[in-house]
Amino acid sequence: MRLVREILKTEIKTEENALADFPLLRDQLETWRTRFAAAGWTPWLILGLAVLLRFFWLGIKPPHFDEGINGWFVDQLVKNGYYKYDPTNYHGPLHFYVLLLSESLFGRNVWALRLPVVLVSIGCVWLTLKFEALVGRTVSRMAALAMTVSPAFVFYGRYSIHEVWLVLFSMMFIFGLLGLWKFGTPNYLWHAGMGVAGMILSKETYIIHLGCAALAIPTLMISNKLNPLPDAKPARQTWTYVDLAIVSGVGIAIIVFFYSGTFFHWSGVKGIWQAYKPWFATGEQGHGHEKPWYYWLKLMAPSFEKGRADYLGYELPALAGIVLCLFCQSFKNFSLRYLAIYSIGTLVAYSYVNYKTPWCIISFIWPFLFTFGAAVLLIPPRFLRATYVVSAIFLCVSLGSTIWLNYFRCTTDTEPYVYVQTYNDIYKLTKPLLQLAKRNPVYYQLTGHLIRSSVYPLPWILGDFPNVGYYEHGNMPQNLDADFLLVEQDKIKEVESKLKNAYYTDTLTIRNYQDLSKLYLSAKVFREFFPGRSPDFAGKGSG
Repeated sequence: MRLVREILKTEIKTEENALADFPLLRDQLETWRTRFAAAGWTPWLILGLAVLLRFFWLGIKPPHFDEGINGWFVDQLVKNGYYKYDPTNYHGPLHFYVLLLSESLFGRNVWALRLPVVLVSIGCVWLTLKFEALVGRTVSRMAALAMTVSPAFVFYGRYSIHEVWLVLFSMMFIFGLLGLWKFGTPNYLWHAGMGVAGMILSKETYIIHLGCAALAIPTLMISNKLNPLPDAKPARQTWTYVDLAIVSGVGIAIIVFFYSGTFFHWSGVKGIWQAYKPWFATGEQGHGHEKPWYYWLKLMAPSFEKGRADYLGYELPALAGIVLCLFCQSFKNFSLRYLAIYSIGTLVAYSYVNYKTPWCIISFIWPFLFTFGAAVLLIPPRFLRATYVVSAIFLCVSLGSTIWLNYFRCTTDTEPYVYVQTYNDIYKLTKPLLQLAKRNPVYYQLTGHLIRSSVYPLPWILGDFPNVGYYEHGNMPQNLDADFLLVEQDKIKEVESKLKNAYYTDTLTIRNYQDLSKLYLSAKVFREFFPGRSPDFAGKGSG
């Protein structure tokens, strides 16, 4: 032991002597050590858990319907050389360009498709921790932990969809807005400016967040009149009009760059405002996704059917945060009171819109996680221990629901978050087909006929197979025999009457709300996957 201590003392002394020759490096390392010691391990543990929950078994479920469409848009981007923004699509162009980069680096696979959004979801947790300067350490860490284990933020943080981008940029915008009020420094101006630009590049619903953020200001002023805040006076602004011009110029340039299809589709810029006519119509009519106003509350709360608990509550911390917003007048922190007012505004706006899909929930519940974390500031000290116990129970329920949902029931359509999700049934086609192609690229030239409507995500999954045809609305190929076919139920008799070859067959359902399809795999090509089994269907020429 004495020898070990001497060695350690020698190494420390050697390190100190070496750093003495580089005073700037020594001072920098000391600063990092001090900051790390002050921060502690808690933020790193929270981020580590966020990484684990979002990356673990990322490919467990097949691509979602929307993921397939987004992947197909990337394929069209590659084909055309730019993204042609469609104002009726309701989604900004940024996500597709990031997906293009990811697929270029890591290939056309589900991991590459989901990786950018997974990283953005983790970034949202990190940004939640950065709110410490505005709402305090305890509140920010409780909010970050609630986001880390939230079923919605984990489940949709593992989907390649636009909503997670909207969460990141709306958080960035509010962070910058509150930071400007409290500190007034240029870095918060950049956060606010880039947050607005990012929201515009992500999804048209940014208009809801900007409107609610604006309306929350006069509401907060009235609130302050009724119950004055000690930190209501804004800080002296240290940024200049030059800084504002630079931030605005950069934001506008980025928006024009992407919406113009990297300067190859200038009419896409007009789509920024043209999108709102069809967007308002869809929001009002629902187009098959209409839900009652209380839909979001129903998602968050426990569900009981016939006296049995289906789930204990997807978002109990957020639900608790909504309740605590009713007591926001008791908050003595300017940022917390603003977040409470802003969050209620976005909840009302999203509840008013008839068009509701469950992944939109992450767009507006994140501020409620801060009011959930602020419970320790509202509850009298004698009940503080009980508050922590209840908060811990809520967080544990969320973690349990997250694990159950993401790793055991991620394609079970009775789960409310599992919405238009592709079934594992598609593996009956994709697994043997992709296995052959990876073993020998010649198999990428196989011929396939998909004779049914709405087959996404298959067009993206089979994007490397140039001889696959997609037929709907009664269209059919001239020669129906192929290496594989997928035929919707009402076309099966007609197709089978014209087939000549032998096939292995199976039933296949792509997702819920669809009828059964029938899968045909050529006996000549796929024989090795059915050892000892005779073909199930023999056409007229198979003998």
